[in-house]
Amino acid sequence: MLKGLLDPKIDFVFKKIFGSEKHPKILISFLNATMKPESPIVRVEIKNTDIEKHFLEDKFSRLDVRAETDEKEIINVEIQLKNEYNMIRRSLYYWSKLYEEQLGEGEDYSKLKRTVCINILNFKYLKNERFHNGYRLKERETNEELTDVIEIHFIEIPKLKENSNEKDMLVAWTEFLKNPESAKIRDLEMSVEEIKEAKDELVRISNDKEERALYEMRSKILKDKISALNKAKEDGREEGREEGIEQGKLEIAKNLLDILDDETISQKTGLEIEKIKELRNK
Repeated sequence: MLKGLLDPKIDFVFKKIFGSEKHPKILISFLNATMKPESPIVRVEIKNTDIEKHFLEDKFSRLDVRAETDEKEIINVEIQLKNEYNMIRRSLYYWSKLYEEQLGEGEDYSKLKRTVCINILNFKYLKNERFHNGYRLKERETNEELTDVIEIHFIEIPKLKENSNEKDMLVAWTEFLKNPESAKIRDLEMSVEEIKEAKDELVRISNDKEERALYEMRSKILKDKISALNKAKEDGREEGREEGIEQGKLEIAKNLLDILDDETISQKTGLEIEKIKELRNK
């Protein structure tokens, strides 16, 4: 038997557990814990169950979980390991696509159903200390809700506090994603059927050689993506620093135009004489 559980935060594993037609109770429990609807969700139809190899190999592919509830709500759940600094716009964009795709040409707007996007983030993003935030459209002064048709959630795993109440099922699920081998999860397995089912499925996947090989492939692809994002960020910083230095030199040169000759200004600032002549001609 292979040792060590796979990381459920890797989208391939997350989708295998929470997006499985064989285990709908897991997703139902997670959605009820996140959305806390007045009438609990009792059934879900999971839409995108296939995980094809070319998706696993594409570092820009989205292995999200899509479902439709018994109330015909459209739900999308996505997990992100790396801060791409565009999560709000990204989530709004995918929400709009899910909302728009419900209608065919000429169909009535009344057919549009409530659409919910749930973003699970393995990094801190929003400017508050709550690990879970849910948003709807509301009037700014009265807080009156315009509609519940749009709902976007952010679950930030690193913000989960150690002393959080595991009796709250969203805390329990976030703890499962954070560390499925923790003592807290071992205790929860004894009392929460859905947590036990999720842990059992994670153990099954972790001990399946083919599944583990696919996991390793996907994990490497995501690490490569994160490395590329980090490099792009560093390159952007370096470019910004260079542009700032260049702009600073130009400002100094402008202040010296009336008191020094071009050659002296070039020596003082490091700018080429041609650049200084351009400044004089402006």
